Amino acid sequence: MDRGKPGSKMHVLSDANGLPLLVGVPAGNTHDSEGLKPMMEGHQTRHDPHRGRYFKPQRLHADKAYDRADLRRWLRGKRIGVRIARKGIESSERLGRRRWVIERTMSWLSGYRRLSPRYERDPRNYLAFLGLAATLCCYKRLIRLTT
Repeated sequence: MDRGKPGSKMHVLSDANGLPLLVGVPAGNTHDSEGLKPMMEGHQTRHDPHRGRYFKPQRLHADKAYDRADLRRWLRGKRIGVRIARKGIESSERLGRRRWVIERTMSWLSGYRRLSPRYERDPRNYLAFLGLAATLCCYKRLIRLTT
């Protein structure tokens, strides 16, 4: 949390391969942990009609900013495994094996010229460009996998 920081942050929910599933733009002066519940609730679970079951996230990896007891309880209530570094106990380096995936995704998104310095003043326009960048990342990955 950067107190008094103008602007906004980028929140990205990605899969294990780094494909962005959901993007969000909160205010710059809000704490990161406040964006977790809206992101998880906004994630659509997929229904398989043949097997009659829903596919939901199995595990969440996050950094120390999301280390809150109420968030851990909320995620356990939704039956989502939690791997969040604990403040004062664990080093952030242990999450490095999994954390580089989201860092790479953030790098992909910030590589688009419109997003790196924020040109858009309206948050809705910025969110639209962020969603477009996420769609392009998924499309490029699909093209690479199919050719």
